[in-house]
Amino acid sequence: MNQRAHHVAVIPGDGIGPELTEAALLVLDQLQPSLSAPVKTTFLDGGAGTYQATGEAMSAAAVDTVRRSDATLKGPVGLPGVRLPDGTEAGLLGGILRNGLDLYANVRPVRLLPGVATRLAAKPGEIDYVIVRENTEGLYAARGKGVGNDRAVADTLLITREGSRRIARFALDLARSRAATTGKGPRVTLVDKANVLRSMYLFRTVFLENAADYPDVQTDCLYADAAAQALVMNPEQFDVIVTENMLGDILSDLGGGTIGGVGFCPGGNYGVDCAYFEPIHGSAPAIAGQDRANPVSQILALAMLLDHLGEAPAAGAVRAAVSAALADGAVTITPDGTPANGTRHATRAVLARLG
Repeated sequence: MNQRAHHVAVIPGDGIGPELTEAALLVLDQLQPSLSAPVKTTFLDGGAGTYQATGEAMSAAAVDTVRRSDATLKGPVGLPGVRLPDGTEAGLLGGILRNGLDLYANVRPVRLLPGVATRLAAKPGEIDYVIVRENTEGLYAARGKGVGNDRAVADTLLITREGSRRIARFALDLARSRAATTGKGPRVTLVDKANVLRSMYLFRTVFLENAADYPDVQTDCLYADAAAQALVMNPEQFDVIVTENMLGDILSDLGGGTIGGVGFCPGGNYGVDCAYFEPIHGSAPAIAGQDRANPVSQILALAMLLDHLGEAPAAGAVRAAVSAALADGAVTITPDGTPANGTRHATRAVLARLG
């Protein structure tokens, strides 16, 4: 190994978060000898439990550690009953990390894996796209800033030219990079409500202006309602989708529903010089500590983290091990989204196929 280490922060989170991050770290430990540099981990507190104990979901010192780390692995956070005075959840870290560290691109791969039951008549390989969600603007920019009283509240949807430009180019670059591995021609679909909202017409205008610099990338635009239908009826048409913050949040869960559930969906949050990786689902406190959580999304989030660190062979090995464990039936996910033989069994099955 090279002398320099990869410094990775770990936020175990709430509910099933500690079980999931433990599973991913077991995978990481087995991979260590094959990495170009060792991974050194630093554990950080963050989430609803931290808010209950300290009055803040994450300390400024912990946020600074995330900023200085090469990457961060985060488990699900938040508990439904832990709320701020305005009624919103107190343990969520999206506003703290995404906005605080300017992690403007949220990347959510949606891929049907072998051996996974789905309500759609689709085969593995037929659903394989990425939702790129603008992460710092849109309607969620109003987080904590709603104006009103007990009779009416207004939240403001914010779209800026610069925010639209950088997320458009991120999506267009991603489509180019995916073309080498997917076998599809690069394609980006913009999803918006430009027929209704002036702010989203600006989003579309800026996207099309920047798409002109990528003549090799096919582009099209869909309204969000039409896109929701197409993600169910014709998901194979999509390669990269770029969209506003809240629409991306909603559509990525819809996409998860077409591939067996959000328990198969990892996510990455990228800025210029900082990134963290997580499952896209919540903390599921009802099953916490019961060895019932599906670890696949967290393990696939680890694969995204390894890609970010420049450890592409290890990332590929993780994805191949997950696919093999699902394909041969060693890992079976029940209709309620939990692994048939438990979290630990599913993790051991992936470990056995890492080689």
